[in-house]
Amino acid sequence: MKKAVEFYSEGFKLCGDVYTPDGLQSGEARAAVLLCHGYTGVKDLYLPDNAKALNDAGYVAMTFDYKGWGDSEGTRNRLAPYSRVMDAQAAMTFLGLQPEVNEEKIGIYGTSYGGATVSWVGAVDPRAKCIVSVVGIGHGARWMSRVRRVDEWYDLQERSKADREARATTGKSQLVERSEILLPDRQSAELAEAARRNNPAAVSTIPVEYVDDTVGFNPEWIVGQISPRPILFITSDNDRLVLPEESEQLYAHAGEPKKLVVLKGYGHYEVYVEPAFSEVMGATLDWYQKYLPSRG
Repeated sequence: MKKAVEFYSEGFKLCGDVYTPDGLQSGEARAAVLLCHGYTGVKDLYLPDNAKALNDAGYVAMTFDYKGWGDSEGTRNRLAPYSRVMDAQAAMTFLGLQPEVNEEKIGIYGTSYGGATVSWVGAVDPRAKCIVSVVGIGHGARWMSRVRRVDEWYDLQERSKADREARATTGKSQLVERSEILLPDRQSAELAEAARRNNPAAVSTIPVEYVDDTVGFNPEWIVGQISPRPILFITSDNDRLVLPEESEQLYAHAGEPKKLVVLKGYGHYEVYVEPAFSEVMGATLDWYQKYLPSRG
Protein backbone atom coordinates (compact mmCIF):
# COMPACT_ATOMS: atom_id res chain seq x y z
CA MET A 1 0.00 0.00 0.00
CA LYS A 2 1.28 3.48 -0.87
CA LYS A 3 0.45 6.53 1.27
CA ALA A 4 1.33 10.09 0.25
CA VAL A 5 3.01 12.02 3.07
CA GLU A 6 4.38 15.47 3.80
CA PHE A 7 7.16 16.46 6.19
CA TYR A 8 9.58 19.36 6.68
CA SER A 9 13.28 19.94 6.19
CA GLU A 10 14.87 23.29 7.02
CA GLY A 11 11.38 24.81 7.06
CA PHE A 12 10.39 23.57 3.58
CA LYS A 13 7.57 21.12 3.01
CA LEU A 14 8.76 17.96 1.27
CA CYS A 15 6.57 15.33 -0.37
CA GLY A 16 7.05 11.60 -0.13
CA ASP A 17 5.36 8.22 -0.26
CA VAL A 18 5.39 5.51 2.40
CA TYR A 19 4.96 1.95 1.11
CA THR A 20 3.79 -0.72 3.55
CA PRO A 21 3.98 -4.49 3.01
CA ASP A 22 0.96 -6.77 2.88
CA GLY A 23 0.15 -8.71 6.02
CA LEU A 24 1.20 -5.98 8.43
CA GLN A 25 -0.58 -6.64 11.74
CA SER A 26 -2.13 -3.91 13.86
CA GLY A 27 0.48 -2.59 16.28
CA GLU A 28 3.34 -4.33 14.46
CA ALA A 29 6.47 -2.29 13.74
CA ARG A 30 8.83 -3.37 10.97
CA ALA A 31 12.27 -2.35 9.79
CA ALA A 32 12.14 0.38 7.15
CA VAL A 33 14.31 1.58 4.27
CA LEU A 34 14.55 5.17 3.04
CA LEU A 35 15.14 5.39 -0.72
CA CYS A 36 17.16 8.32 -2.12
CA HIS A 37 17.09 9.20 -5.83
CA GLY A 38 19.94 10.48 -7.95
CA TYR A 39 21.35 13.58 -9.64
CA THR A 40 18.20 14.89 -11.37
CA GLY A 41 15.81 12.10 -10.40
CA VAL A 42 12.48 12.27 -8.60
CA LYS A 43 10.78 9.86 -6.22
CA ASP A 44 8.48 8.42 -8.89
CA LEU A 45 11.34 7.64 -11.28
CA TYR A 46 12.68 4.08 -10.74
CA LEU A 47 12.31 4.02 -6.95
CA PRO A 48 8.73 2.65 -6.74
CA ASP A 49 10.11 -0.62 -8.14
CA ASN A 50 12.66 -0.74 -5.32
CA ALA A 51 9.94 0.01 -2.78
CA LYS A 52 7.82 -2.87 -4.09
CA ALA A 53 10.74 -5.30 -3.86
CA LEU A 54 11.37 -4.18 -0.28
CA ASN A 55 7.68 -4.54 0.59
CA ASP A 56 7.66 -8.06 -0.85
CA ALA A 57 10.52 -8.86 1.53
CA GLY A 58 8.58 -7.47 4.50
CA TYR A 59 10.08 -3.98 4.81
CA VAL A 60 8.35 -0.61 5.01
CA ALA A 61 9.85 1.71 2.39
CA MET A 62 9.75 5.45 1.78
CA THR A 63 10.57 7.61 -1.22
CA PHE A 64 10.69 11.41 -1.22
CA ASP A 65 11.70 14.41 -3.29
CA TYR A 66 14.47 16.71 -2.14
CA LYS A 67 13.85 20.44 -1.79
CA GLY A 68 12.92 21.99 -5.12
CA TRP A 69 12.18 18.65 -6.81
CA GLY A 70 8.87 17.06 -7.74
CA ASP A 71 6.14 18.53 -5.55
CA SER A 72 8.47 19.53 -2.71
CA GLU A 73 8.96 23.17 -1.80
CA GLY A 74 12.22 25.01 -2.34
CA THR A 75 14.30 26.64 -5.06
CA ARG A 76 13.73 24.55 -8.17
CA ASN A 77 16.07 21.90 -9.46
CA ARG A 78 19.22 22.62 -7.47
CA LEU A 79 21.69 19.88 -6.62
CA ALA A 80 22.61 21.28 -3.17
CA PRO A 81 24.27 18.05 -1.92
CA TYR A 82 24.62 19.05 1.72
CA SER A 83 21.00 20.18 1.77
CA ARG A 84 20.05 16.77 0.38
CA VAL A 85 21.81 15.19 3.34
CA MET A 86 19.63 17.24 5.69
CA ASP A 87 16.53 16.28 3.70
CA ALA A 88 17.39 12.60 4.07
CA GLN A 89 17.92 13.07 7.81
CA ALA A 90 14.52 14.77 8.13
CA ALA A 91 12.97 11.94 6.11
CA MET A 92 14.49 9.38 8.50
CA THR A 93 13.00 11.27 11.43
CA PHE A 94 9.57 11.28 9.80
CA LEU A 95 9.83 7.63 8.81
CA GLY A 96 10.68 6.68 12.38
CA LEU A 97 7.50 8.41 13.59
CA GLN A 98 5.27 6.09 11.57
CA PRO A 99 3.48 3.54 13.77
CA GLU A 100 4.35 0.69 11.41
CA VAL A 101 8.09 1.46 11.65
CA ASN A 102 10.61 0.42 14.28
CA GLU A 103 12.60 3.65 14.58
CA GLU A 104 15.64 1.70 15.78
CA LYS A 105 15.74 -0.25 12.51
CA ILE A 106 15.99 2.19 9.62
CA GLY A 107 18.19 1.55 6.61
CA ILE A 108 19.02 3.87 3.73
CA TYR A 109 19.42 3.07 0.03
CA GLY A 110 20.70 5.44 -2.64
CA THR A 111 21.15 5.04 -6.36
CA SER A 112 23.56 6.97 -8.62
CA TYR A 113 24.11 10.37 -6.95
CA GLY A 114 21.84 9.07 -4.21
CA GLY A 115 24.59 6.54 -3.55
CA ALA A 116 26.83 9.47 -2.67
CA THR A 117 24.09 11.04 -0.54
CA VAL A 118 23.48 7.93 1.57
CA SER A 119 27.22 7.38 2.04
CA TRP A 120 27.45 10.85 3.58
CA VAL A 121 24.23 10.49 5.59
CA GLY A 122 25.41 7.18 6.99
CA ALA A 123 28.69 8.74 8.06
CA VAL A 124 27.09 11.62 9.97
CA ASP A 125 23.88 10.04 11.29
CA PRO A 126 24.07 6.85 13.40
CA ARG A 127 20.32 6.32 12.99
CA ALA A 128 21.11 4.85 9.57
CA LYS A 129 21.63 1.27 10.69
CA CYS A 130 22.40 -0.30 7.32
CA ILE A 131 23.43 1.43 4.08
CA VAL A 132 23.31 0.41 0.40
CA SER A 133 24.95 2.57 -2.29
CA VAL A 134 24.23 1.57 -5.89
CA VAL A 135 26.37 2.90 -8.78
CA GLY A 136 27.25 5.81 -6.51
CA ILE A 137 29.83 8.59 -6.70
CA GLY A 138 32.70 8.88 -4.23
CA HIS A 139 34.59 11.95 -5.47
CA GLY A 140 32.87 14.58 -7.58
CA ALA A 141 35.86 16.01 -9.44
CA ARG A 142 37.25 12.60 -10.29
CA TRP A 143 33.88 11.49 -11.65
CA MET A 144 33.25 14.62 -13.73
CA SER A 145 36.76 14.66 -15.16
CA ARG A 146 36.95 10.94 -15.98
CA VAL A 147 33.91 11.00 -18.26
CA ARG A 148 35.32 13.92 -20.31
CA ARG A 149 38.28 14.58 -22.57
CA VAL A 150 40.97 16.67 -20.88
CA ASP A 151 40.15 19.83 -22.86
CA GLU A 152 36.43 19.39 -22.11
CA TRP A 153 37.22 19.20 -18.39
CA TYR A 154 39.30 22.38 -18.51
CA ASP A 155 36.56 24.16 -20.47
CA LEU A 156 33.96 23.07 -17.92
CA GLN A 157 36.06 24.40 -15.06
CA GLU A 158 36.40 27.76 -16.79
CA ARG A 159 32.67 27.86 -17.42
CA SER A 160 32.05 27.00 -13.77
CA LYS A 161 34.36 29.80 -12.60
CA ALA A 162 32.52 32.36 -14.72
CA ASP A 163 29.18 31.13 -13.37
CA ARG A 164 30.47 31.22 -9.79
CA GLU A 165 31.43 34.86 -10.24
CA ALA A 166 28.03 35.64 -11.79
CA ARG A 167 26.26 33.99 -8.85
CA ALA A 168 28.28 36.10 -6.42
CA THR A 169 27.43 39.35 -8.23
CA THR A 170 23.92 38.69 -9.59
CA GLY A 171 22.56 35.80 -7.51
CA LYS A 172 21.80 33.78 -10.65
CA SER A 173 23.26 30.69 -12.30
CA GLN A 174 23.02 30.03 -16.02
CA LEU A 175 20.58 27.31 -17.03
CA VAL A 176 21.90 24.76 -19.52
CA GLU A 177 20.76 21.50 -21.01
CA ARG A 178 21.04 18.67 -18.51
CA SER A 179 23.23 16.73 -20.93
CA GLU A 180 25.91 19.45 -20.86
CA ILE A 181 26.64 18.68 -17.20
CA LEU A 182 25.53 15.06 -16.93
CA LEU A 183 27.01 13.60 -20.08
CA PRO A 184 24.78 10.97 -21.68
CA ASP A 185 26.47 7.65 -22.32
CA ARG A 186 25.51 6.00 -25.61
CA GLN A 187 25.22 2.66 -23.89
CA SER A 188 22.10 3.36 -21.85
CA ALA A 189 21.02 6.90 -22.78
CA GLU A 190 17.86 5.69 -24.50
CA LEU A 191 16.75 3.80 -21.40
CA ALA A 192 17.15 6.96 -19.33
CA GLU A 193 15.39 9.13 -21.90
CA ALA A 194 12.45 6.72 -22.14
CA ALA A 195 12.01 6.68 -18.37
CA ARG A 196 12.23 10.47 -18.12
CA ARG A 197 9.89 10.97 -21.08
CA ASN A 198 7.04 9.39 -19.15
CA ASN A 199 7.60 11.42 -15.98
CA PRO A 200 6.27 15.01 -16.00
CA ALA A 201 8.54 15.94 -13.08
CA ALA A 202 11.73 15.11 -15.00
CA VAL A 203 13.80 18.19 -15.86
CA SER A 204 15.74 19.01 -19.03
CA THR A 205 17.69 22.08 -17.86
CA ILE A 206 19.83 22.56 -14.77
CA PRO A 207 22.03 25.41 -13.46
CA VAL A 208 25.78 25.47 -14.07
CA GLU A 209 26.25 25.65 -10.29
CA TYR A 210 25.89 21.84 -10.42
CA VAL A 211 29.59 21.73 -11.31
CA ASP A 212 30.70 23.45 -8.10
CA ASP A 213 28.18 21.44 -6.08
CA THR A 214 29.49 18.19 -7.51
CA VAL A 215 33.18 19.00 -7.14
CA GLY A 216 32.68 20.04 -3.51
CA PHE A 217 30.96 16.84 -2.36
CA ASN A 218 33.23 13.85 -1.84
CA PRO A 219 31.72 11.21 0.45
CA GLU A 220 34.80 9.00 0.29
CA TRP A 221 36.32 11.56 2.68
CA ILE A 222 34.02 10.46 5.50
CA VAL A 223 32.51 7.10 4.50
CA GLY A 224 34.89 5.42 6.96
CA GLN A 225 32.86 6.93 9.81
CA ILE A 226 29.98 4.53 9.08
CA SER A 227 31.80 1.58 10.62
CA PRO A 228 30.87 -0.50 12.64
CA ARG A 229 27.52 -0.15 10.87
CA PRO A 230 27.39 -2.09 7.58
CA ILE A 231 27.55 -0.64 4.07
CA LEU A 232 27.13 -2.40 0.72
CA PHE A 233 28.34 -0.98 -2.60
CA ILE A 234 26.95 -2.21 -5.91
CA THR A 235 28.46 -1.22 -9.25
CA SER A 236 28.80 -2.63 -12.76
CA ASP A 237 31.96 -3.33 -14.70
CA ASN A 238 30.45 -1.73 -17.83
CA ASP A 239 29.01 1.46 -16.32
CA ARG A 240 30.26 4.27 -18.58
CA LEU A 241 28.47 7.13 -16.82
CA VAL A 242 29.60 6.51 -13.23
CA LEU A 243 32.70 4.39 -13.62
CA PRO A 244 33.08 1.43 -11.25
CA GLU A 245 36.14 3.06 -9.66
CA GLU A 246 33.73 5.36 -7.80
CA SER A 247 32.21 2.48 -5.83
CA GLU A 248 35.61 0.81 -5.58
CA GLN A 249 37.10 3.90 -3.93
CA LEU A 250 34.14 4.27 -1.59
CA TYR A 251 34.61 0.64 -0.63
CA ALA A 252 38.36 1.16 -0.10
CA HIS A 253 37.73 4.09 2.24
CA ALA A 254 34.91 2.38 4.19
CA GLY A 255 35.39 0.32 7.33
CA GLU A 256 34.03 -3.10 8.14
CA PRO A 257 31.51 -4.58 7.75
CA LYS A 258 31.45 -3.75 4.07
CA LYS A 259 30.95 -5.49 0.75
CA LEU A 260 31.47 -4.60 -2.92
CA VAL A 261 29.31 -6.31 -5.56
CA VAL A 262 30.40 -5.83 -9.19
CA LEU A 263 27.72 -6.72 -11.73
CA LYS A 264 28.82 -7.94 -15.14
CA GLY A 265 28.07 -6.22 -18.43
CA TYR A 266 25.43 -3.64 -17.44
CA GLY A 267 25.32 0.07 -18.16
CA HIS A 268 24.40 2.76 -15.64
CA TYR A 269 20.68 2.96 -16.37
CA GLU A 270 20.38 -0.76 -16.99
CA VAL A 271 20.48 -1.37 -13.23
CA TYR A 272 16.89 -0.07 -13.10
CA VAL A 273 15.50 -2.68 -15.51
CA GLU A 274 15.64 -6.45 -15.80
CA PRO A 275 17.69 -8.53 -15.61
CA ALA A 276 20.10 -6.23 -13.73
CA PHE A 277 17.38 -4.93 -11.41
CA SER A 278 16.85 -8.38 -9.88
CA GLU A 279 20.58 -8.75 -9.35
CA VAL A 280 20.74 -5.36 -7.62
CA MET A 281 17.79 -6.10 -5.37
CA GLY A 282 18.95 -9.65 -4.68
CA ALA A 283 22.24 -8.38 -3.29
CA THR A 284 20.46 -5.52 -1.50
CA LEU A 285 17.93 -7.77 0.21
CA ASP A 286 20.63 -10.25 1.23
CA TRP A 287 22.47 -7.36 2.92
CA TYR A 288 19.43 -5.98 4.69
CA GLN A 289 18.23 -9.40 5.79
CA LYS A 290 21.66 -10.11 7.28
CA TYR A 291 22.10 -6.81 9.12
CA LEU A 292 18.57 -5.33 9.31
CA PRO A 293 15.94 -8.11 9.34
CA SER A 294 12.45 -6.82 8.61
CA ARG A 295 10.93 -8.37 11.73
CA GLY A 296 12.03 -8.76 15.29
